[in-house]
Amino acid sequence: MIYVEDKNLVIPGQILADDDYYPGRGTFKEDGKICSSLIGLVSLRNKKIRVIPLKSKYVPKKGDVVIGKINDVRFSMWDVDINSPYSGILPAFEVFGRDKKELNKVYDVGDVLFLRVIDVDEVKKAKLGLKGRGLGKFKGGIIVDISPTKVPRLIGKKGSMINMIKNKTNCKIVVGQNGLVWVKGDEDMEQLTREIIHTIEVEAHTSGLTNKIKNKLCLAIDGELPVEETEEEFVLEKPKLQNFKEELEQEEREKAEAEAQIQAENEEIQEAEVEEESADADGEAEAEEEKEAEDKPNFYEVIEELKKKNQTKKDKNLSYSDNSKNNSFILNNR
Repeated sequence: MIYVEDKNLVIPGQILADDDYYPGRGTFKEDGKICSSLIGLVSLRNKKIRVIPLKSKYVPKKGDVVIGKINDVRFSMWDVDINSPYSGILPAFEVFGRDKKELNKVYDVGDVLFLRVIDVDEVKKAKLGLKGRGLGKFKGGIIVDISPTKVPRLIGKKGSMINMIKNKTNCKIVVGQNGLVWVKGDEDMEQLTREIIHTIEVEAHTSGLTNKIKNKLCLAIDGELPVEETEEEFVLEKPKLQNFKEELEQEEREKAEAEAQIQAENEEIQEAEVEEESADADGEAEAEEEKEAEDKPNFYEVIEELKKKNQTKKDKNLSYSDNSKNNSFILNNR
């Protein structure tokens, strides 16, 4: 059983759910009950329940992009403040490679950089780097500080919230996962953007926040609320959608016809190859028969040959017999 709803504000010790759910971050389990361990907002994902703190410090994690300020320049690295209880360092070889240069001539104390967390050691010290698209030193602009837990709400689903602010104010905005936001544009728009970001931070748990921010931006910039889209405008778009659908269907038909044509041509080629192979096989069979016929001896010739051999043998026997008689006659006369 669940006792709270998604995005509800809860306090430490408050019962959230029974055994049917699984405890997540910001919760603990006692006597079969899941309770909150801090002040924050409930987050429900399927059967897992957790509490997102309203205020928290940034804990570095490998792969995060952060905004940091140079605090100190050392022999082979820069000491960087990343809005966290844990320190950050930018090694010189991450910037120069094996080259040796004076560090303070590249980045000096007070410079603000957009960096990536390359690694985090056992004491949570963050090793930083500048390899990646858009990373480097900021020039001008202002820095807005919000709670790191509110960064996802500032960005919105698929960047919807932050892109709306960018488009309306024409400001360049870069959000670090450590809760620091860089804003650059017209001075008035920079201050308006700062106010909007703080409004999102305070009201991150409320529903309908995107529309509220949109109305606030339009009132501040245009002096009026945005025009709501009417059903008539939607109806006018339907024929375009229908035509587009017909075009897709036509393309599918043409594609199917082309595939059928290719298939038919392939079948014809295969049939021709089969016939050619069959003809070759018949020719080989005939040649084999002719060869066998040539190698096979003639029956009549064999008979004649046998007759000749028998006749020769008979003649020899007769000759031997006659010689014997003559010899006998000569002996008797003696």
